[in-house]
Order: sequence, then C-alpha cells, then structure tokens
Amino acid sequence: MIDIDVETERPPLPPFTLETARRKVRAAEDAWNSRDPNRVALAYTIDSEWRNRDSFVQGRSAIIALLTEKWAREEEYRLIKDLWAFTDNRIAVRFQYECRVAGQWFRCYGNEQWEFASNGLMRRREASINDVPIGESDRRFLWDGHAPRPEDHPGLVGVGR
Repeated sequence: MIDIDVETERPPLPPFTLETARRKVRAAEDAWNSRDPNRVALAYTIDSEWRNRDSFVQGRSAIIALLTEKWAREEEYRLIKDLWAFTDNRIAVRFQYECRVAGQWFRCYGNEQWEFASNGLMRRREASINDVPIGESDRRFLWDGHAPRPEDHPGLVGVGR
C-alpha cells in the first residue's frame, strides 16, 4: 500500500539541465503509460495544483480520482511526451496520446507546463488538450498496453502529426 501523504524526493532534481529535463519527461511518460493513478500521483507534491483541460484539482487524492476516471473512460491509452523547453525548475512538454472512447479512436494533442519543488516533485501542472477523431487504421502508438514506449519507437518528431 502506498502512502499518498508522504513526499519522497524524486530525482532528477532542479535546477534542470538538458539531460535531466529529458529524463524527467521520459519518466513522466513511462508512469502515465502504466495507467496506474497511484503511481502517477507520487510524482506530484501532496498539495500539487492541476489544470487538466477544464478541470482544476488540488492534491494527490484529487489527482488519483481524476486519473481513475480518465483511464476508465479512455481505453487503450498510449502516450508520447517530448521536451519542448526548460528552465531551472520548470519544464514545458508537448505530447500526443491515442485512446478509444465509447468505440471511437482519438489522437489527443497537448501541451503541458510543469513547475517543480526542490525535492523533484511537480507542484503545478497545466495541460491544454485537443482531441481529434481517427480511424483505428490511423493509429500509430501500437506497443503493448500498460507498458513504457519501447526504446526503438520514435518520439513525436518521428511519428508526424
């Protein structure tokens, strides 16, 4: 059982370099691809603030609830995140994910802004996301579900729009 009321340092820590920012982004991608709300929530401060689409939540319990609902609705979820920019304790990310909702496939395009506490946990996340219906034959993210993206699978630069 995980204790969502405990904060544990989560390297890499700010201030970020290009290499550590890239590692932070890949770690977040891998966690989200697990579709495990508890695992994902541990990367955020206890009082982390989120804007996810039109939802505003604060705290790990609210994050877990949002992600639990999200992944109950968004089946076959697979995500790729790419580093866009970074500063000492902030990272900007662009991402795409594919999922099926009520039988319809979607590719979702988004941008995130992240701000980190000194312990490497994210204290603020803002995400803007647009959904585009696609056919099943248009899917590009085809690795095994609940698993990290394979190392030989291209990032967003390699997969196109």
